Amino acid sequence: MFRYSMRRQIRALIVPALALTIAGTHAFAAEPGDVVAKVGNTEITEADLAFAAQDLGQELQRFPPAQWRSILLDVLIDMNILADAAKKEGLDQSEDYKKQIDFLSMRALRNAYLAKEINDKITDEDVKAAYDAEFANFEGEEEMKARHILVKDKAEAEAIIKELDGGADFAELAREKSTGPSGPNGGDLGFFTKGQMVKPFEEATAALEPGQYTKEPVQTQFGWHVILLEEKRRQEKPTLEAVSANLRQKLIRDRYEAAMTKLKAENTVEILDEDLAKAEKAK
Repeated sequence: MFRYSMRRQIRALIVPALALTIAGTHAFAAEPGDVVAKVGNTEITEADLAFAAQDLGQELQRFPPAQWRSILLDVLIDMNILADAAKKEGLDQSEDYKKQIDFLSMRALRNAYLAKEINDKITDEDVKAAYDAEFANFEGEEEMKARHILVKDKAEAEAIIKELDGGADFAELAREKSTGPSGPNGGDLGFFTKGQMVKPFEEATAALEPGQYTKEPVQTQFGWHVILLEEKRRQEKPTLEAVSANLRQKLIRDRYEAAMTKLKAENTVEILDEDLAKAEKAK
């Protein structure tokens, strides 16, 4: 539905992920400051579990939710023990460590800003307004419900049409004669929209009125078809509940873009690397 430049594609990955992880920081909380364990004199709190969940979100999905707190606690215990060992070796004084801390601090501040200034400010009313605007003139795509009988040659298909002309039941003939996978179900293909079926099949079906079957066999790469159109309808407008998550993410992306445009206008950005400068201009 929405198209973005490369920059917007990258942001489209970042922003929804941030929205989810930020929201997830409260998932386990009794009170954020509640202490759940100690490693030496270091306390591990509910808030620590929640922050760990941000980094391990994908990995946690492989386990039952009932195990998440225990897994996160194990990770935090190991992290604290290893961090203490690193400090004893003076690794916290290295330049690489300090640069990494600066980066992590910057990322945390970015996340906090997005949560406060963008994500948390999108209300249910905003989502409802976006829904009303998006679907104000909604006209659902036409769907067709059909059955078919698939056979290997044209003569056999013509013989089936003659049986139908004589009053034979379409579904029974499909179960008896169709070589397609839908044969055991009476040839039932369910509802489909334009582009889901091969073109000759789609065009022949679209030319029928509900209750009619093709009077001439229809050839495709799969063989010869006799088609019965059962129903035509328009897809119903999706409910607010069904699309609210996508609409909220679109609002997040849009507001993120607006915020970045404003903030960049207030800041000077100079790219000194020649190759990177060219790449930036090409975006």
